[in-house]
Formats: sequence, C-alpha cells, structure tokens
Amino acid sequence: MLLTITYTGQSATDLGYLLHKNPKRVHSFELNFGSAYVFYPEATFERCTAALLLDINPVDLAKDFRNSSSEEPLFEYVNDRPYVASSFLSVAIANVFGTAMSGRSKERPELVDQQLSLQATITMLPASGGEDVIRRLFEPLGYKVATQGYLLDQKFIEWGSSRYFTVTIESNCRLVDLLNHIYVLMPVLDVKKHYWIGHDEIEKLLNRGSGWLSTHPEREMITNRYLKRKRSLVNQALSRLLAAEETVKEDTVQDEVGESAAEGKMERDLNLNERRLGTVAAVLRNLSAKRVIDLGCGEGRLLSILLKDREFIRIAGMDVSYRVLEKAKERLRLEELPPFQRERIKLFQGSLIYRDHRIQGYDAVTVIEVIEHLDLNRLVAFEKVLFEYTHPPAVVITTPNREYNVKYLNLNKEFRHNDHRFEWTREEFKTWATAIAGRYGYQVDFLNIGDEDPEYGAPTQMGVFTR
Repeated sequence: MLLTITYTGQSATDLGYLLHKNPKRVHSFELNFGSAYVFYPEATFERCTAALLLDINPVDLAKDFRNSSSEEPLFEYVNDRPYVASSFLSVAIANVFGTAMSGRSKERPELVDQQLSLQATITMLPASGGEDVIRRLFEPLGYKVATQGYLLDQKFIEWGSSRYFTVTIESNCRLVDLLNHIYVLMPVLDVKKHYWIGHDEIEKLLNRGSGWLSTHPEREMITNRYLKRKRSLVNQALSRLLAAEETVKEDTVQDEVGESAAEGKMERDLNLNERRLGTVAAVLRNLSAKRVIDLGCGEGRLLSILLKDREFIRIAGMDVSYRVLEKAKERLRLEELPPFQRERIKLFQGSLIYRDHRIQGYDAVTVIEVIEHLDLNRLVAFEKVLFEYTHPPAVVITTPNREYNVKYLNLNKEFRHNDHRFEWTREEFKTWATAIAGRYGYQVDFLNIGDEDPEYGAPTQMGVFTR
C-alpha cells in the first residue's frame, strides 16, 4: 500500500515539519499487522513528496481472519488486503501522522493553518461504486480528482474493469484537512473495515469529520459505510451531526441566508425585496428557464413565487441551515401540496463552497443576496463550484450596491447587515462579474433593482450570466 503527499511551493521541505518526519532519512514503524515506512522520494526547495509505504504480513493477517466470522470462506487465504489501500492504511496514517492530523507543529506552528498546494496519490484503492463515488466523496471538499482504472485481467479484456483505482487529489488546503479527509474516506470506499465497529468509531468519525462532514452532500453514505451499515450506530452518528449543524454560530448560519431585522426594515420601506424577487422571476422567464435552483434559498420566498408559475417545471432550493429549510417547508406548505405540485419542488441542505452533484442539471441557478455573506477566501471556492464544476446555462446573482448606503439615514455601520463580509460598489461588482464571465465562458448583463439615484445608483445590483 502506498500513499504519497506532495507539497509544491517555496520551502517545500517544510512538509517534513508538518508531518514530523525528517526528509533526510527513512522512518520505520511496527504495527500489529505489519510495518510502515515513511520516506521522501523527492525533497527540493520547490517540491517535496512524502511517501507512506505499508507492508502487511500475510501470515499474521490470515491468523486474524481465522479468528473472525467472515462470510467468505476462502477470504483468509485469497484476498487483496496486503496489496490495496484500505482501513489498514487509515490505521497506519493515524499511527504515523497522528500529530499532523491533530494540527500541531512545534517547529512551524504558523504552517498548520496555511492553505498549501497539496497533491495526494492513493495507489490501488478499492472503490465500491467506481469512479463516480470517488468523485462524489472528494470533489465536494474542493479537490480536483484524477483516477486511473485497471482491467480485471489484461489477457481477458471482456471481463471488464476491476474495482481498483489509483486516485490523485489536488487542492489548496491545510495538511490537517487532507489527512483527515483521506483517513475517513478511504475505508468508506473500500467498505471492508478490518476491525470491530463499536461506539468508539462514532467518536472517531465525528472527530475526524469535524468542520466538513455535517455539510457534505454524501454525509449519509459516508456515515453508513464508515460504520459498516450498523443501523443503531449510524442513526446515533447522523443525529449528532444534525445536532452539531443546529448549534453552529448564528453568524455562520447567516453566511448563506437572509437578512437581519434592520436590513429587512430598510428594504420593506422601499418594498425592495418584493421588487428584487419579481425582477429575478421575470429574468428567469425571459431566459425561458424551466428548471431552476435557488442557492441560499433561505425561507423560500423566491421558490414560493416560482411555484405559482407553471412555466417552471422543476424547482429546487438549497441552504446550509436545516432550521431555515424547515421554515421554507412551512412557507411553501409542502405537506399540503397535491402530488403533481409536490413533485415539482425539492429542498435540501448543502453548502455553496463544496461541489455537489445535486445542483447540476438546471437551466438556471439563482444566488440572491448571498455572496456578500461569504468570506472573500470562500468566494473563490464558490466561483469554482458554480461556474466551473456546475457550469449551468444561466446564473442570476444579486448583491447590495455599497454606494447606495448613504441613502439609508438609520444605517450607522459599515454594511447593511452585521454578517456581510463585504459590499461592492457598482464598479467592483462589474469587475468581478466580468472576470468570472471571461474565465468560465459566459457573457454577463447588468441590471439595477430599486429606485435609482443619479449619483449613487440603485440599492441592488444584478448580474445575469448566460453561457
């Protein structure tokens, strides 16, 4: 079994400080099922690669299998365990890179939280579900994924492809996140965990999945496979994940949802929100969009308008907050809708900054008063998720015009909303939108929403991207 991690950048050999393994020598470790070795096939100022090689003792492995209740009688004698990336490699990662996985570095503590240009390659990973599942697991976390498949037998091509892949993932991310993602997702793909699954595995999953698992679009599959489909354990883990999601700080929840009371009052005075949503609906009709998804849908105000128009045959809303989605269900009265209407609309939980196959396949995507709630470093991930990965035919984005804020006499703060991370002038929004359009193959048109001032423009600005 082989796992390699490559850091490309200035002072690349700092990877050794993060992993707590000196690039100048080979490190060996004895485990219950074999030996692990860490070495560096390359270590230069610009590029450094650390390799974890796991050598399993087949004799000891067979002894362990004899003591287990395997449903496959010959599995103890004929199996792939010594040769593939599996839960054995996850255990080795935890043993060998445990300090790195906890996010500690004595010599270079400032590197722990830095986004590094990292690439990891997992050789011979058994993937139940094939390449599609590999992508569904890693791409929502922001990774660029490359896979190499293998035939069952090169002499008998008609037998088809095997379930084994060499997988390479790349991202600008923290090393601690990369290690924890691999630790959790490798046995999820393999589904043949070699040790007993008990309540302590829930703690491992929630600990290693902290900060990302609760919002992952495949969290149910991950939890189910990681805990080997033990229903009682799976239910406990999922309930705790939902509870964790509900206790996220209010400002985090507001990252992708609606408006504060103060902002709402200002907009009610201008009847701005109704005009904004009406303009969005009109633009969607003009685009002849039949299938529409609203990202950061909040309590479902736009969805309610679209649901009343039979021109829209498929409608969806996604939001990071489970609580807000429950309010949207109440607003839309989903339980009371007739079957035909109910089939037109779908609500689901998700994040704007993770790749998600559920947001694909729509004619138009709307993002209404949302982007200003994102940190600027997250905005880059959002751009790639929406315009590069999802790449819909049309995108409608609205955001406040900062120049207009002087018109709000009761605004005694920098932004209209306490959770706004930024607000753009008209020129700043046009610069951003034009660059996005050029980068991803769109053209963009701009509209103003609300009463326009000759000097400061309109309160809301809209970009309509068409592919």
